Amino acid sequence: MNLVSKTYWAGTPFNMRRPPADYAVESLLLKAPDGREHRGLLWTSRKNPRPKTGAVVMHPRGDFQHHYVIPRLIEAGIAVLAATTRNPNNDTTTVHEEIVLDVASCVAHLKHVLGVTHVVMIGNSGGGALNGFYQSQAVAGKGGRIAVTPGGRLTRLNQVEMIPADAMIYIAAHKGEGLIMNEIIDPSVVDEVHPHLTDAALDMYDEANGFFTPRSLDGADAQWSQYDNGFVKRFRAAQLARVARIDAIARRLIAENDRAEQLHADPDFQKLTLAKQRDILRREAFEPVMTIYRTMANLHYVDRNLDPSPRDYGSIFSPRPDLMNWKFLGFGRYATPHAWLSTWSGLSSHANQMLDLPKITAPTLFINAGKDQEIFPNTDATPMFAAVAATDKTFVEFEDAQHYFNPPFGQKEAPDVEKVMDVVVKWILERFGA
Repeated sequence: MNLVSKTYWAGTPFNMRRPPADYAVESLLLKAPDGREHRGLLWTSRKNPRPKTGAVVMHPRGDFQHHYVIPRLIEAGIAVLAATTRNPNNDTTTVHEEIVLDVASCVAHLKHVLGVTHVVMIGNSGGGALNGFYQSQAVAGKGGRIAVTPGGRLTRLNQVEMIPADAMIYIAAHKGEGLIMNEIIDPSVVDEVHPHLTDAALDMYDEANGFFTPRSLDGADAQWSQYDNGFVKRFRAAQLARVARIDAIARRLIAENDRAEQLHADPDFQKLTLAKQRDILRREAFEPVMTIYRTMANLHYVDRNLDPSPRDYGSIFSPRPDLMNWKFLGFGRYATPHAWLSTWSGLSSHANQMLDLPKITAPTLFINAGKDQEIFPNTDATPMFAAVAATDKTFVEFEDAQHYFNPPFGQKEAPDVEKVMDVVVKWILERFGA
């Protein structure tokens, strides 16, 4: 059963469709301030090998090393360091208080090694929240940064160099992976261990609650559903309640590890039998992985009246979110307890744009895609832009563009990408020169 959107049939939609003209590219093995390695590609123009402006392009788990913003930036004489974090294409162990150190190594490389004067952070989709979290911590300075992760581990943020960027660009960016999870997690799941058990009264894909069931797998016959206000309120409250229940599970698992660590450190540990010592050491070493089922349940996917926009039916992943909700592909499917609390819990994660944007005063360009199926005008774009503290801030909307500004399936050119880059390049050059 192929339920994946055609957007992904021809490859990853955020990759460039052509290489830059007259470019040079260097493969980098970067080292974050905590010693962890990650990879990146440094793209420059052969005509301008020592540019004064450079851009960082990253995502918490996606591989943006060939992102669509790169060609036009290079051709404008702007260097681009496009990098992965330490967790490429897999965020099972992603802790945001750690991966912002990967962002730090990229900014430092542009400043200290390439010698650029200005660094622009470009965040597409989840990259926007990653960059916002980094910048909020960078401007806080040593001593003012987050000292403890949501799971209780000490961070290194107050001990390392984090150079603030000189400008921020958000392209179809969301409020944070945790805040996205708050709105897409299926609250009708009754038991995390038995995901088929469903509370029908909270099932958005039940016709008794207002859902219209398509008959075709490609969603060609889909009709917009309509939920009443009472159901919407119960559904949204139940989503947060499920996130809270998973938070409690994660904290209990972490507490079990912590308890074993305490028993190991106890002076009487050596007096225990070898069997008991072994059991304690195993429990201390144990790192459980949580499976989070059914995370494709945003009411906005199938009811356009709740937050009107010209978007198409479904999610960026599938035209049949009611069935994709049961597949492997989705958000936050696997997570360690620490990764869940830091990255995917909208109740616990520190990576929250609504908290970070008010701390960021660097010039900010905010670009919204009108037909986005994951970021919505009243739920996301409008409140996020309003939260930006910068006095130099610009909002640009492309009404007919999709999340990755990709063209219709099968079309080789990406005119919406070119329109976006017309804005991005001009905005950067106006502030930092050619």
